[in-house]
Amino acid sequence: MYFLKLLLITIIQLNMSVNNSNSIYDIKINDITGEPIKLSAFKDKYVLFVNVASKCGFTDQYKDMQELHEKYKSKLVIIGLPCNQFNNQEPGEESEISQFCQVNYGVTFLLTEKIEVKGENQHPLYKWLTNKNLNGEKSSTVRWNFQKYMIDPSGKLINYWYSITNPLSQKITKYFQ
Repeated sequence: MYFLKLLLITIIQLNMSVNNSNSIYDIKINDITGEPIKLSAFKDKYVLFVNVASKCGFTDQYKDMQELHEKYKSKLVIIGLPCNQFNNQEPGEESEISQFCQVNYGVTFLLTEKIEVKGENQHPLYKWLTNKNLNGEKSSTVRWNFQKYMIDPSGKLINYWYSITNPLSQKITKYFQ
């Protein structure tokens, strides 16, 4: 009996250890000025990750992302992640991207350093977001700019939406109402 209890405790501890190592809150990423972002600071809020680009047909979604940020900032954190992997639509440096977003869309939500969301140099955040073995929910491929991924307040992947889904869509806002 003692052996079975010990075995059960060991299995539970191993399972907890595996789950903790796959936590989105442990992933390291910098903001657009190069300062580290502590994703763990966003525990207890929804987080919407959006790969963004300044020269894309979906760039106007910055306006709706900002509106979503202002309306639900007590429950939601929006993180824009500049990426230049789709038709060279985000060619600028971080300072240019930041200025573009502020001047043209009044962006006050969090922007990160420029990253890759797919391929050999895929950022660890997007490895987690797109791989069921890491996020525990589903696998996906980032198809274009402004694809959206949302995690719940406990750090669990809820869903993802392709570029055509507007940030103000009921598919997204239903979680905060």
